[in-house]
Amino acid sequence: MDRRQFGVMLAVGVGTRKMFAAAVQPEMLQLKRNGWMPNNEVLPVLLYRGAFAATGDVASAMEGAFERHGWPPQWRNGVYDFHHYHSTAHEVLGFAAGWGKIMIGGEGGHAVTVHAGDVAVLPCGTGHCRLDASDDFLVVGAYPEGEHWDICRTAPDAATVERMKSVRFPESDPVTGAGGPLVSAWKV
Repeated sequence: MDRRQFGVMLAVGVGTRKMFAAAVQPEMLQLKRNGWMPNNEVLPVLLYRGAFAATGDVASAMEGAFERHGWPPQWRNGVYDFHHYHSTAHEVLGFAAGWGKIMIGGEGGHAVTVHAGDVAVLPCGTGHCRLDASDDFLVVGAYPEGEHWDICRTAPDAATVERMKSVRFPESDPVTGAGGPLVSAWKV
């Protein structure tokens, strides 16, 4: 967190989740194809650290924000412990409790440790897998309106590549809403 973000947090108060989330700028990971994992060479992964206060009912706060911003939540659980990607949807993972070590981009990709309050936005085709996690690790999964996820565990064939190209561009950032970092970072 830089000084400007810290100043915004103090000015609005840590308890003001919506305002605090707006001050958080994501880390970006630009991925390339990695073995059988297609990843997304155009749209970067966005990783928001501390997007939500890690107190109270974090899962419900995340679900409410994602819903307001056009990314209806579809599940609460964890992250699968095998490498996979989604060919039919972009995905937001809200880390609501505990911690986890996630591999982004397929085998030998980027290992990232996430904590309660963090959020990852994965463009379709992005490989991910849980490497380790605390016993209380809880994730909220959400997708842009009208998108439904699949699970792919092999290299994409021609039909899958075409399907991924047709996944529509989200209208807003799941954390901050219209005009948020996703809208400017995911230029196509």
